[in-house]
Amino acid sequence: MIKTTCLAAALVSALCACGGGSGSNNVATAASAVPGFVVATPAGLVVGNPGSSYPVPVAAQAVDTRTPNHVVGNGTAASCTGAAVVAAVAQGGIITFSCGPDPITITLTSTAKVFNSQPNVTLDGGGRVTLSGGGTTRILYQNTCDAAQGYTTAHCQNQDAPTLTVQNLAFSNGNATGQLTDGGGGGAIFVRGGRFKIVNAVFINNQCEATGPDVGGGAVRVLSIYNNEPVYVVGSTFGGATGLGNFCSNGGALSGIGVSYSVYNSLFTHNRAIGNGANPARTGTPGGGSGGAIYNDGNSFALQLFGSTLRDNSAVEGGGAVFYVSNDRSGTLSITNSVAERNPNAGFFTVGFPGFFILAAPGQPVVSNSTLSP
Repeated sequence: MIKTTCLAAALVSALCACGGGSGSNNVATAASAVPGFVVATPAGLVVGNPGSSYPVPVAAQAVDTRTPNHVVGNGTAASCTGAAVVAAVAQGGIITFSCGPDPITITLTSTAKVFNSQPNVTLDGGGRVTLSGGGTTRILYQNTCDAAQGYTTAHCQNQDAPTLTVQNLAFSNGNATGQLTDGGGGGAIFVRGGRFKIVNAVFINNQCEATGPDVGGGAVRVLSIYNNEPVYVVGSTFGGATGLGNFCSNGGALSGIGVSYSVYNSLFTHNRAIGNGANPARTGTPGGGSGGAIYNDGNSFALQLFGSTLRDNSAVEGGGAVFYVSNDRSGTLSITNSVAERNPNAGFFTVGFPGFFILAAPGQPVVSNSTLSP
């Protein structure tokens, strides 16, 4: 066990969100609860990492959605349809929901796709909306290199727009199986290019390909973010309870190739990497099975975990919690004010860092005020 000072995480049902103010160092001074986060998920689901209030950078905070460009619904549950969500995302801009007073699950039968020439997309569920793929459909898709979504620059793999933000929203039962564009993955959300952040969100029971050496992201898969800026994940839950975890060949919750993730005050539990044969795939196997919660591969990129908990995730091969491989050994991994425990893997891990498999720059990972234990 590695232990500096263990982060206490009281299990209460509250949504951890970024604070509204910022100090001279451009971070929120504290986290706060968003009132009324009652999405239609199982009772008692912990949202975000309760008790953790690691300061969140201004760039990672929620978008102001008080003046939306589009509102899904007219005040009734019946008016909030999957088709309406797809249409709103295609138009771009700030999107909110008016679906009545009760929590609602909206099932999509086709994927909501961002068009690259449209305004930046922010989806804000107000803490009462769950978008579901019904076990058959990927929920949300952004790809600057997909001709069908429109080319807007000569360098689609490195462009600054569009920006996709999802906040105060739950994603359930997304399924990207068979969606193999750019390697596939991302049962709930697939992003290539532009910018992307997740704030105060829940991901449960999302999935992608069951096998494959490099496919991943049962919940989220990201490639080619502009200038290698971080993908922010703030105050969010992936899994959260037995039977709610996300799963894929690799990276049950998050996957990225050459992508930096900065994760704040978030909870990862019961996510699974279910492939077998690792990467590259051993002879006679289909490959995969690494990174129960998070799968990061590529060259120069950073994974930062702040005030977060990874617990009861698992991998058939390596890294029950995290698989982190920087092929040119220039990447960095930092673990701050966080807990990783009970993240078994049947294959391999880095000695001294239970639940993690790490190939990174010299001196990595940097662990501060955190506990890593079997």
